[in-house]
Amino acid sequence: MSGGVALLIRLGLAHLTARPRQTLIAVAGVAVGVGFFLAVSAMMMGSQNDLVRTLVDSAPHIVVRDEASGATAQPAERRFSGAAVEVRGVGARDEVRGLRDWSAMLADARALPGVTAAPALVGAVTARFAGRTEALALTGIDPRVEDRIVNHNEKLTGGVIADLEGAPDGIIVSVQVAERLGARLGDTLAISSSAGVAQRARILALVTNTNARAGAERAAYAHLRTTQMLFARPNIVNQLRVKLADPNAAPDVAAALETRWGYQWESWQERSRDLMASLAIHNIVTYAVTSALLLVASFGVYNLISTNVTEKRRDIAILRATGFSESDMAGMFLVEGVSLGVLGSLLGFALGYGLMQALAAAPVSIQGEDHRIPLDRVLLEYAIAGGASVLAATLAAYLPARRAARLDPVQILRGAS
Repeated sequence: MSGGVALLIRLGLAHLTARPRQTLIAVAGVAVGVGFFLAVSAMMMGSQNDLVRTLVDSAPHIVVRDEASGATAQPAERRFSGAAVEVRGVGARDEVRGLRDWSAMLADARALPGVTAAPALVGAVTARFAGRTEALALTGIDPRVEDRIVNHNEKLTGGVIADLEGAPDGIIVSVQVAERLGARLGDTLAISSSAGVAQRARILALVTNTNARAGAERAAYAHLRTTQMLFARPNIVNQLRVKLADPNAAPDVAAALETRWGYQWESWQERSRDLMASLAIHNIVTYAVTSALLLVASFGVYNLISTNVTEKRRDIAILRATGFSESDMAGMFLVEGVSLGVLGSLLGFALGYGLMQALAAAPVSIQGEDHRIPLDRVLLEYAIAGGASVLAATLAAYLPARRAARLDPVQILRGAS
């Protein structure tokens, strides 16, 4: 710039200090926009990350079920594959459900670095106690490994998953099921399966924190060997439950193992596809709403600088007459916009921090229990908020700055004379 950068900066700041009230309002608008952007985004990302952590900790990263990834070819189709033969009246073979070669698949999964895997048998049973009946989704697990795959114990009261190892007749049910049956810890339930097998099972622990998944409160757990006897399926499993060192690698690992073994290896991301899509839409809506605050704040910047341009027409003409170029004039008013954006961002950082502290300290009552709002405080959000506010303020200053650069000094000075 021909007039010197330092001089233009001083002139721009002098324009702002000459109108302290309007400058304060413009800065406050930017600060409020930045502060609420930080608070809302921290609350949104904190809640989302907390939900994802719950999904990752409360279920295996990969689940293999006894469902082939494609339709199983029938014997007649395999026998006459590619031949000019038409087979009619052949019924589909009713195969026994269960994972074939599950021990080999289990060994293959465990051979991967950082992988923990265990077999399971899942089926429906009926529990009876004191004349009351409840349907349960019973999962037979290996208690020596299960607590390293799913974090059950933090949701249990009265015992832990490992207790099933020393009590083959034990069972773990939810608090809701126990209340409906009228049973308590230590009581014995009569369990019967669709295979016609019945046996008694003692309640070793209760699940106190069931999640929102449909039917989650009907989930029950017992020892794998006990469940196999109950369903009359010795040495049969219909699930493999896998935990990875990196949960984000679940889709790639599942795809590779599915290609190798042919069963459906379902990652936690695939099971939660609808939820993840909803979170993505929620993020877009939230960022759009909070960004609107910054847009509204930019109108205050535009109004202040536009007023300065109108009131300083004679000063602009004099500066142009003394040798300042059009770009100098535009730069001077852009300095004002950048200054308002930077100052508003700094105050907004302080406001956002205060709002986050207040949110973190405020208890939220959910079904009679006090919870804290999860917050995710990362520098990236500060950078996004600050960068967006400075950019919005600069863009708001651009139009009046361009108008100032195009003013004709000769016409202004003649009109003044």
